[in-house]
Amino acid sequence: MGFQRIIGQDRAKALLRNALSSRRIAHAYLFAGPAGSGRMEMAGAFAQALFCEKGGSDACGECLECRKVEHGNHPDLHVVSPDGATVKIEQIRALQKELSYRSVGAGYKVYIIEGAETMTVQASNSLLKFLEEPPSPVVAILLAPSAQAVLPTILSRTQLVAFVPGDREALEKALVQEGKSPLLARAAVNLASGLNSSRKLVEENWFADIRNVVIQLGKESPDRFAAGLIQAQQQVFKTELSEHVEILLQLLALWYRDMIYVMTGRQNQMVFPDQADWIAKAAWGRHIQSWVTVMESALTAARRIKAHVAPQLALEQFLVNAREG
Repeated sequence: MGFQRIIGQDRAKALLRNALSSRRIAHAYLFAGPAGSGRMEMAGAFAQALFCEKGGSDACGECLECRKVEHGNHPDLHVVSPDGATVKIEQIRALQKELSYRSVGAGYKVYIIEGAETMTVQASNSLLKFLEEPPSPVVAILLAPSAQAVLPTILSRTQLVAFVPGDREALEKALVQEGKSPLLARAAVNLASGLNSSRKLVEENWFADIRNVVIQLGKESPDRFAAGLIQAQQQVFKTELSEHVEILLQLLALWYRDMIYVMTGRQNQMVFPDQADWIAKAAWGRHIQSWVTVMESALTAARRIKAHVAPQLALEQFLVNAREG
């Protein structure tokens, strides 16, 4: 596992490695950042380093303790994930009971709580008491999208480790080195916020199809409203792609951003480089502000779907707005 396998997040790595090298380990950490930014991978790497028999600033990956973590069967490492939509008080109580026993080895016990922001009030209060009087040596690692997503009382008892969206260029390079399509990798890292999320998106069977539909819609939607509407009906809402309209709209926003990139000399940042010739000709048909407006309209439509507006209605309204510019 190890820190060296995690792309980016250099500040988070440095903070944790300094704690390991100085052996000044806090009893609780809050890894706060967007989904897909490597929080869980970093938590695993940190836990492995804590258990490592060599006791350095990173896991050796070779000792028995490291191998146990690598294989997911270390008896002193516990992971709690939301049960349904929330982390429940019963889960925290079960964790507390487990951690009250002596560790199998002579070192730390570590627990990781995924989705810490989903804890019920009862679960949060139960965990709070545990954080105030932690059995030693126990290290808690809480994962949440932001520091504000957890109760202030829990935040005050943890050391914050901030995570940022991944370096897109590095993420894209890593995916291509894994054998992923360069075009799909470029699109995925502009939609997702980390290596795992980007990889998952590229590996979805529908992702390549939806990219192709976006290209066709992008070429039709500004000026050929009727054609775009028919295309949406036939290629989206009569297929499995109807489940992914939010992603489609986010990709459309990136298509229109490419128009702006062409007009501002940033072709190297285009998400659709295979369409560069067509985009280069079409971009100058409108003012930059018009493309900005259309891009914002696509993002607004995507947000409306997240707010439970019918996907077909959101997409059709976007097509109307795209025509009007």
